[in-house]
Amino acid sequence: MLCLHLPYRLTCLSVIETTILFRPVGEKELKLIEETEFSVFPPRLPEQPIFYPVLNEEYARQIARDWNAKHGAERVGYVTRFRVKSEYLKRYEIQIVGGSVHQEYWIPAADLSEFNRNIVGRIEVVSEFRSEVD
Repeated sequence: MLCLHLPYRLTCLSVIETTILFRPVGEKELKLIEETEFSVFPPRLPEQPIFYPVLNEEYARQIARDWNAKHGAERVGYVTRFRVKSEYLKRYEIQIVGGSVHQEYWIPAADLSEFNRNIVGRIEVVSEFRSEVD
């Protein structure tokens, strides 16, 4: 709790600790995020049982550039950045799936609605990668 002594009153604010996460997305997922005014991620498809936010921009850029932009139908990849309440994330382990930069959370699709409720602020697009059609 942060309290400020202002003239004639004491004002206290709750401070919410957040963790910055990143998510590489393709064109279709970005359009669905945009439809929510950049407030939540869309539900997973039946063949996508896990939602994978990553812990650093370098890893997210790598996926957007080397996977979404090269192998996605739209040949474009975006990196989104957002904040999640740190207290909420404590229930999940950080997974390392390659080198030390390849850190991500594995959020079960069934937990995505609750994950979305713990996003603080808006989801923002921080990078875009395009690939030429072969």
